[in-house]
Amino acid sequence: MTDTAGPAADASEAGTSTSTGTDIDPDAAAVGAAADGPPRITPTTRVLLHDLAVRRDRDEWIVGRMATRTFVALPAAGARAVELLGAGLSVGRTEESLRAETGEEFDIADFVGDLAALGFVARIGDHAVPDAEPPRASLPWLRPRHVRLALHPVLPLLVAALLAAAVVVLVRRPDLLPGYRDLLWSRHGSVVLLSGAAAGWTLLLAHELAHLVTARAAGVPGKMRLGTRLQFLVMQTDISGIELAPRRHRLTAYLAGIALNLSVASSLVLALAPTEPGTTAHRLLAAALLLALLPLPFQCMVFTRTDLYFVLQDLTGCRDLYGDGLAYARYRARRSVRTVRTARRGVRAGDRDDDPSARLPAHERRAVRLYSVVLVVGTAACLTFMAAVTLPVDIALLVRAVRGLGPGHGLAGNVDAVTVLVVLGGVNVLWLVTWWRNRRSRRSAGAT
Repeated sequence: MTDTAGPAADASEAGTSTSTGTDIDPDAAAVGAAADGPPRITPTTRVLLHDLAVRRDRDEWIVGRMATRTFVALPAAGARAVELLGAGLSVGRTEESLRAETGEEFDIADFVGDLAALGFVARIGDHAVPDAEPPRASLPWLRPRHVRLALHPVLPLLVAALLAAAVVVLVRRPDLLPGYRDLLWSRHGSVVLLSGAAAGWTLLLAHELAHLVTARAAGVPGKMRLGTRLQFLVMQTDISGIELAPRRHRLTAYLAGIALNLSVASSLVLALAPTEPGTTAHRLLAAALLLALLPLPFQCMVFTRTDLYFVLQDLTGCRDLYGDGLAYARYRARRSVRTVRTARRGVRAGDRDDDPSARLPAHERRAVRLYSVVLVVGTAACLTFMAAVTLPVDIALLVRAVRGLGPGHGLAGNVDAVTVLVVLGGVNVLWLVTWWRNRRSRRSAGAT
C-alpha cells in the first residue's frame, strides 16, 4: 500500500495551496526564529532557495523539495515568483516583474515567509534559515542507479505477458483456480496458521518493496512502516515526492505492488500446471497462489486509501481526494442533522457553514462529491462487517484457544492453542499499538 499525499492547506495571499507529502505524512520543515527574531523582509531582500523541483500539473505547478518530501501546488504566478526569486531577484524586483507580466499586485514578502515555513528557503538576506532534519528513508544505501530498470517501459509489458500466459493456462485448466480449501494444505492447524502468516507477511513486504524500489528509481527516498486502515493492520510505504515525477513514473510507483502480486500469482499458476494434483507440492503451490491473490480485492477498497486510491486521485487531478471527500461528507452530515432538527421545530434551516467543495475546481468538485459517497458507504460496510463477523470470530477463536490450554489437552492441543494466541492475539495487539503510536504522532505533528 502506498502513502503519498497529505491534507491540503492554504499557503499565501496569492491564492496558493499546499499539500505536504505524507502516509504519507512526512515531517514538514519549519522555520525557527533566530535569537534576535526572524529576519526582516524588505523590498531589497534577496533569498537563497534550496534545490527545488518543478512540474506543471493542469492549470497549476507542483513545486517541491525532495530532501524534506514537501511539495506545494502553486498557480502560474506563484511558480513564476519562485523562478524569479531563485534567479536572485530581490523581493521588490520580483513584485515589479510580476506586476508587469500579469497586471496584478502580489505580496512577495508574505510569499517568502510561506516558502520559508515549507522549508524551501535556505537564506533570507544574510540570515540562514534553520532547517529541519530530513525524514529517514528505508534502505538508504539503495540508490536510484541501482534500480533504474524498475521504471523501464518494457517491464510492464513483461508483467502483462506473464499475466496473459497465466490466464491462458487457467482458461484451459479451470481446475487450477484456487479455493479456500487450498489454504488447509496440512492436517495441523498450527502449521497452516504459521505458514500462512509467514507467507502472507513475506508477500506483504515484497509488495511494499516494489513501491519503494520504483519510487527510489524516480529519485524519491520512500519509507516503509506499519499503519492501520479502519480495522486492518497494513504495511505502507511513504513515497511523498512522487508527485514531482512524470505521470508514467507516478502510476508505475502506485501500481508496482499490485503488479508484483499479479506476477507472483501468474508464476505460481505456471508452476502449478505441471504438478500432480494431490501432492504436497501441488497443495503448497495452490495455497501460495491464493495468498498472492487475496490482497488484490482489498485494493479496490479505495475509501481506505489503497494503491488504487492514489491512481484514482492522480487521474482525477485531485490534490487530496480523501481529505476533501471526508470534509464534504461531514458537511453533508451536519446539514442533514440541522435540517431534521429545524423541521421538528417548524423553522427554516439556514446555512451555518459553507460547502468545502465549493472552493475546488469543477473537475475536483465532481470527483470529491462522488468519492464522498464511496467513502461513507464503504466505511460503514467495513465497520459493520467487523462488528458482525470479524470481531465475534476472533473472540471465539481466542476463547477457544484459552480453554484449550492445560495438561488435559495434550501436546498437540496446547501447541495449537498457543499458536492461535500468539498469531491472532499478536496481530490484534500490534494493530492497537500501531494505531496508538500513529495517533500520537499525528497529535504531536499538529501541536507543532
